[in-house]
Amino acid sequence: MALVLPFTDTTCESILPQVRRVLATQGLLALPTETYYGLAVSPTDETAVRRLIELKGRPPEKPILVLIGGRDQLRSLVASIPPAAAVLMDLLWPGPLTIVFPAAAGLSPLLTAGTGTIGIRWSPLATLQRLLMQTGPLTGTSANRSSEPPLDEAESVQRALGPRLDLILDGGRTPGGSASTIVDARDQPRLLRAGLLPVERIRAALAPRGFTLST
Repeated sequence: MALVLPFTDTTCESILPQVRRVLATQGLLALPTETYYGLAVSPTDETAVRRLIELKGRPPEKPILVLIGGRDQLRSLVASIPPAAAVLMDLLWPGPLTIVFPAAAGLSPLLTAGTGTIGIRWSPLATLQRLLMQTGPLTGTSANRSSEPPLDEAESVQRALGPRLDLILDGGRTPGGSASTIVDARDQPRLLRAGLLPVERIRAALAPRGFTLST
C-alpha cells in the first residue's frame, strides 16, 4: 500500500523531501485539490505519465490536465497565451477553472493526447500552491479509475489505488461536488465542461473584453 503523509500548512515543508524523492524516481502520488483528490506526476516525465495512464485505464484520446502554483509556471507548458485566456487568468485565477492553451512544443503526446493543447489550472488551495511552487507543475487528473467516481478522502484513494501508488498526501476530506470548469480559451472561448465555477461568472469576465463564450 502507499505511504500516507499528512498534508497541512504546518507539514508542507517537512514532507517536501519525500515528495521530491517520489517524483525523481518516476513515482505516482495522490494529493487533495479544491474539488477531489488528484493523481500527480511530473508532466515532463513520460514514464511517470505512462504509469498514470495505465493506473487510471485512461483512454488515449483524453488529455491530462496540469496544476500550477503560480502564473510563472506556465512558461514551460504553453506555446502562447491567447487574449481570452489572459482575461480569464486575470479575473478568475486562482480558482476552479481549467483553461485550455496551445501546448508548448516538446510536451509528451501522452499528456496532450496529440491535440496540441494543454489544460492548466491554478488551484486556489493555498497548501497545494505552496507545494507546487517547490515541485513545479504536476498533473491533477482525478484519483480514480476512468469511469469510476472521483474520491474525496485519502482513505478512499488508499483502498481504490493504494497498491499502485507510491505516496498519498492526506489533506482530509475535500469539498467534492462539481469538478473544475473547463474552457478552451484559444481564439473564440468555448465551454468544454460545466463545473464548480459558474458559467455566468465566465461570461461576465469575458463580455467587457468583447469575447462570447460558446457552449
